[in-house]
Amino acid sequence: MKKALAKNPPAATLAELQEQLDTFRHYYNTRRPHRSLEHNSTPAAAYQARPKATPSADDSGREHNRIRRDIVDNDGRITLRHDGKMHHIGVGRTQARTPVIMLIQDLDIHIINATTGKVLRQLTLDTSRDYQPQTKKSPEP
Repeated sequence: MKKALAKNPPAATLAELQEQLDTFRHYYNTRRPHRSLEHNSTPAAAYQARPKATPSADDSGREHNRIRRDIVDNDGRITLRHDGKMHHIGVGRTQARTPVIMLIQDLDIHIINATTGKVLRQLTLDTSRDYQPQTKKSPEP
């Protein structure tokens, strides 16, 4: 790019410079063959040849599954983003700084100690609340 710009007279305005840069970009991507690409094709040809990812028409009934690694913060919480909204999940201060694995299937969440494999908490995310408090366990008889 520097060599191409040096061949041109210096741009007097930002608009002229942008025009020179756009000309170089167009040449670089559509005219200049690239030796690392198959058949010495241009970057634009390689980009156009690949299929593009698109959302499927029937995403409404699909489950949303994911696995996430995290560390419980000093206050005994971890965060999880669901539908663009951040939720805070209480795990317990005794678990502070513990590495965890979160298994998330739609709204069902399992929080597992990454070192021991012990399930620390299971819950169904309440999307109407930002904070998901720990439920108090009743004493066993």
